[in-house]
Amino acid sequence: MTFAMDPIAFAHTPFSDTTQIPRGLGARHDAEGILQLKPELAPGLADIAGFSHLFVIWVFDRRKGEPELIACPPFDNRPHGVFATRSPMRPNPLGLTVVELLRVDGAQLHVRGVDMLDGTPVLDIKPYLSSVPAERLRRGWVGEAEARVAAKPPNGN
Repeated sequence: MTFAMDPIAFAHTPFSDTTQIPRGLGARHDAEGILQLKPELAPGLADIAGFSHLFVIWVFDRRKGEPELIACPPFDNRPHGVFATRSPMRPNPLGLTVVELLRVDGAQLHVRGVDMLDGTPVLDIKPYLSSVPAERLRRGWVGEAEARVAAKPPNGN
């Protein structure tokens, strides 16, 4: 089965190359950008300004290579299943980012926390809502990797 989707927006970000995007444990995603919706979709932004954060679903449109079911994240030397990572080498090259909504200006959403390349197609935007209390969240292998990094002596031995 094949699905065809048209972007609803394009991301304008400071990143022209993937090496510029912060990655790994403790990476801070503070970069600001604009999600430029197609003008005819602007009415769909009604009431969005009341939300502090948004989910952005986007496409790894410049991914090179075939999907890989096992991935080695940049901050862990252990392999993991692709669905337990944020690797772009997924069977369906979709990205998911949570951004902070700074302001709405017509068909533009000014946001902080972008981690996609300039010109990235955006498929959907949804308000960030979570009813999962922080104490119930599990971080899986990421928590284990963080603990290993924290336990490593400063000289790396």
